[in-house]
Amino acid sequence: MAREDRGKLLLYYNPYSGSGIFKDNLDHIIERCQNAGFAVTLVRASRDYTIFDALEKEENRDCERIIVAGGDGTMNLCANAMVKYDVDIPVGILPSGTANDFAFYFEIDSDIDAALDIALGNKTTRADLGYVNGRCFINVCAMGAMVDVSQKTDPLLKNALGPLAYYLKAASELPQVHGIPVRLTTAEEVIEESIYFMTVMNGESAGGFRKLSPRSSMADGKLDVVAFKKMPIVEFGPLLFEVISGRHPNNKNVIYFQSERLRVESEEDLTTDIDGEKGEKLPLDFSVLEGRLQVFVSEETWKYD
Repeated sequence: MAREDRGKLLLYYNPYSGSGIFKDNLDHIIERCQNAGFAVTLVRASRDYTIFDALEKEENRDCERIIVAGGDGTMNLCANAMVKYDVDIPVGILPSGTANDFAFYFEIDSDIDAALDIALGNKTTRADLGYVNGRCFINVCAMGAMVDVSQKTDPLLKNALGPLAYYLKAASELPQVHGIPVRLTTAEEVIEESIYFMTVMNGESAGGFRKLSPRSSMADGKLDVVAFKKMPIVEFGPLLFEVISGRHPNNKNVIYFQSERLRVESEEDLTTDIDGEKGEKLPLDFSVLEGRLQVFVSEETWKYD
C-alpha cells in the first residue's frame, strides 16, 4: 500500500539536552516520521548552524510542521527564530531536557513514542509567548539574588539529578542572599519592594517547581508575576514547602499578580534568566505575543480548547 505523502517535516534536535537519550533514538524517530508520510529535514543544534540559519531559508519555512527535541532552552530558540522570520508552523515537542516545563504544561510525556504520537498527530492548540526587551520566552523570565543558581549549576549535575540539582545549589546559596530593591510598573499600579527573587511566568512551572505559578495559563494573554519579598531566612524554609504545593500566592512574603505589560527596574545589577539561559539587562519591558505559537497536543487528553 502506498504511503500517504504528508509533506515536509523539520526535526530540530539538541543532542546535549538532558541525558542525551534523544540522539540514541534518532534513527527510530526518523523512521517513525517517514512511516507517517513525512520527508524529514534534520537540523542539529550547534554553534555553527542554528535554527535561525535553518528558518532563514525559504525552503524550510514551508514545512508542514516542526518537531523540537530538547529542553526549554531548545524550544526557546525555535520560538525566537519562528517569530523573527514570521513562521507560523505547528510545533511538536519531544521533551529531553532537565525540567521540560513547557512540555509539562501541555501534558506531553517524556516517553519518546508517546510524544511522537502527539507530534505526528493532528490536534493543535494556540499558546502565548512572553516578550521581553525584543526577545521571546516560552515559559519564564526570572531575576534576583538566587536566579544565577541555574547558571552556576554544573550541566553534568543537572543532567544526572534533574530538578534536584537546582534545589541543592539553591540551598548552598541561602546564606549569601540579600534583598534587592525593585520597581514594578503595570498599567494599574507601581509596586516598590525589596525582593530576593521573582519570576514573570507564561507557564505554571519552572526549574522543576511544578506549581510555581498555579494560576497561569498560556492562553489568557497575560503574564503572571511571582515575587518573593525580603524575609527572615527562618521563614524561607516553610515558604519553600508552600511553593512545592502551590499554596504560596497568599503568603505574606509573596507578591502575585497578572498583567499584560510590566516594566521592571532596579538600581542594582539584577541577574536575569530566560527559559534557563542568561537573560537581558534591566530595565525589562514585558508584553505578550498572544496565541503566537501552535503546539501539538494529545487528541485524547487535551481538554482546554
